[in-house]
Amino acid sequence: TYEPKDVVILIGAFLLGPLEGVVISGVVSLIEMVTISSTGPIGMLMNFLATCTFILPAAFLYRKRRTLKSAVVGLILGVVTLTAAMLLWNYLVTPYYLLIPRETVKNMLLPVFLPFNLIKGGINAALTLLIYKPVVTVLRKTGMIPPSSQQEAQKDKKRFIYLFASLLLITCIVALILCQILG
Repeated sequence: TYEPKDVVILIGAFLLGPLEGVVISGVVSLIEMVTISSTGPIGMLMNFLATCTFILPAAFLYRKRRTLKSAVVGLILGVVTLTAAMLLWNYLVTPYYLLIPRETVKNMLLPVFLPFNLIKGGINAALTLLIYKPVVTVLRKTGMIPPSSQQEAQKDKKRFIYLFASLLLITCIVALILCQILG
């Protein structure tokens, strides 16, 4: 199922760093397992792996260079890494979790797991681009994080971020609807 928690975890990783993002992901996965999840340790493992493969490329690139370009490239790499990793992990783990033959899982990889993870990653990347700056601005105004040492982004750059993220989000939603209709 889709959950937007990766957006919050990624914002934390952008602000604090990649290692801290992994720690946040582990804590969130553990809390979910003992509270709202019915998938147990396997679900926790899959949740943790999916989140980490999404946030780490983005957080590493953004930490190295705090620019819009680094964030966008990192998010794209995160979506690709998430998708590739989850194809492998679903192939390996899902037969034990759902108690179905590996051949069944193999037949589900491209029509089910591939589009789901691409759409999930795309939505999370778009939402991150849309809300990162407003969240950071509020956190800075309240003194929860220090002021930026870099100049504020220009208005054109902000418009580009919102336009790009909005188009990505719309594309993912349309793809999700098409998958539901066609599949």
